[in-house]
Amino acid sequence: MKQISGTAYAKINLYLSVRGLRADGYHELETVFQTVELCDLVAASLHRQGGISLRCSLPYLPTDERNLAVKAAELFFRETGLENPGLNLNIKKNIPVGAGLAGGSTDAACVLRLLNRLFGMPLSEERMANAALTLGADVPFCLRGGTALAGGVGEKLRPLPPMPECAMVIVKPGFSVSTKAAFALYDQTGGTESGQSAPLLAALADGDLTGVCRSLHNGLEGPVAEQFPRIGQLREQLLSLGAMGARMTGSGSAVYGIFDEQERASRAAEALRGKLRFITVTRPLPGLRE
Repeated sequence: MKQISGTAYAKINLYLSVRGLRADGYHELETVFQTVELCDLVAASLHRQGGISLRCSLPYLPTDERNLAVKAAELFFRETGLENPGLNLNIKKNIPVGAGLAGGSTDAACVLRLLNRLFGMPLSEERMANAALTLGADVPFCLRGGTALAGGVGEKLRPLPPMPECAMVIVKPGFSVSTKAAFALYDQTGGTESGQSAPLLAALADGDLTGVCRSLHNGLEGPVAEQFPRIGQLREQLLSLGAMGARMTGSGSAVYGIFDEQERASRAAEALRGKLRFITVTRPLPGLRE
């Protein structure tokens, strides 16, 4: 039995601006993605029974074709034309679900990377990224990781200088926010916001952590936090505990705070521990590590 394993890293959004509604019904975005150390563990092995089976450490997640990891495996075999000899997938979830951290997308990206390695690299990076877009707008980023400016629906990627070294506290309240619900709340506000990415891009180019924290932006946060006030409360708590900057990530419901020192981040996390369903201390990664 051949087996291979890899790491599926979460992402946060240092910046997210909604630029309008497209003719296809999706929203035009400008966002800055950042990979963080928080990760799921994914394993793939071949067997002789045919089909695709998935085991997941969270029993309430679907393990059939509704799961993006299974969809990614099906996509790989379609794209390559290879016959599926039988595939077992196993995912240990550490990234919370419905948090804006790309948990499903990064698992799917990891499956694509693993199968490409397992079958001798039949897909180029470009071809794999183009195929990955059919799974979700942030899956192409999850294939490469690091720090990147994204446009379109999130698929037009430009690498950026790595985020300065720091520590992060990521918290999630006891509820989730779907991407569809977050954009619906945004549209209900009239769909206008005035974020500018230039200050953040300049701060990244200069390696200026203070400038990065001062330039954090999420155009979805206001409408979502109005509906779910706990999100705004968590952001204020992180700031009061010493975070240099704090924002909701993606469509929520997770919120992150950035700290200049690991010790300060750990103290902040300890102050919040026991009051939240999910809390972790992590740090940004300049790229993927298997």
